[in-house]
Amino acid sequence: MSLRTFVIAGTLSLAGTAAMACDFENTTPVASLTPGFDAWKAVSDAMAACGNVRTELDPEMRSKQQAAFAATPSPYQIGGVSNDTITPLLTEGTIRPLDDLVAKHGQGLVPNQLITVNGQIMAVAMMVNTQHLMYRKDIFDDLGLAPPVTWADALAAAEAIRRAGVVDFPMGATMASGWDLAQEFVNMFVGYGGTFYGEDSQPQVNSEAGLKALDMMRAVTAYLDPGYLASDSAAVQQQLQQGRIAMAILWSSQSAAMDDPEESQVVGQIVGAPAPRATSDGPPATTLWWDGIVIAKNIPDAAADAAFRVAMQALDTGMVEANNDAAIWLIPGYRPTRLAEGAIATATATPQPASYPSTRQMGLMHGALSAELPGFFTGQRSAAETLAAVEAAYLAGAKEAGLIE
Repeated sequence: MSLRTFVIAGTLSLAGTAAMACDFENTTPVASLTPGFDAWKAVSDAMAACGNVRTELDPEMRSKQQAAFAATPSPYQIGGVSNDTITPLLTEGTIRPLDDLVAKHGQGLVPNQLITVNGQIMAVAMMVNTQHLMYRKDIFDDLGLAPPVTWADALAAAEAIRRAGVVDFPMGATMASGWDLAQEFVNMFVGYGGTFYGEDSQPQVNSEAGLKALDMMRAVTAYLDPGYLASDSAAVQQQLQQGRIAMAILWSSQSAAMDDPEESQVVGQIVGAPAPRATSDGPPATTLWWDGIVIAKNIPDAAADAAFRVAMQALDTGMVEANNDAAIWLIPGYRPTRLAEGAIATATATPQPASYPSTRQMGLMHGALSAELPGFFTGQRSAAETLAAVEAAYLAGAKEAGLIE
């Protein structure tokens, strides 16, 4: 399976077209299950305007979505996915190719939105999402600090901030045990040039890049809230909004919340910058992501047609113009804002970060990392022992899945 190369260059300056409301009255019941962050709320509201649409936003929809789409018929016609969450749906064959629906109803889509797998359109992307640095410009300016270019720079800045005593903790990191901690390793590992598995699907994380990634991650923990193994992205976002930390690596989809006066105490003080590089000549230590829609396979064709038509009504210029700051949209009409600059600079850096791999192997690897990495940070295992345990867990899953004999 090869996912088309995902490039955002050129989409950020597309001219807008005339804003449109839902141009038909939907008479077929349509239900969607998507993540719960602001961009999906905007899309869900736009879909609901067509009528007969039930939207469900659930931040913990991963396992629920897999089970729902496997049912016959699926209780949801539309799913919200990313590089990561589309993989099990592809593996289980529970989403349908969209070529015919794109030809019929997708005239407003641009090529970068079409996610193809083995020559078929399997998803329509609506936004770019990547982790990048957000930092307190006022604190950095007061202390004479420049935005860190490398992780070594970030540690030096964190030490200066700690000595100044201006915040509770210099940094925040989404290192909650499980998926989040694994993703932080993924980012650092690729920053050091690591390869997760070879062409034969054999694991390759127990390597120099793996050891360097864990060493740098452990160095970062010295500047975090001691409860970092319980800190997911929402918790770190709140730390930054409440003025408890001076910088953090967060998702671009969280940027707009920094200037929301109803929840942020640091409005206007947060600035985005590229994710720090693990090495001076390497890419920003992060991965590129997209979010978009898929259509369930186990539903009647008429329901699929109505669902896709509803989705296309939502993924339009009118929705973007009303919710410009909620995401880095891939939809014509998007205008980059100040808080999007760091994510855009990350995604367009040279060298450019890699897209998160949408493969069965990566799904198994991320699961193995989620299960085994906490042992290193709690002191139960050395770095080498931890990476060996990751490879053993991955091998067990890959053999069970038939990827390795």
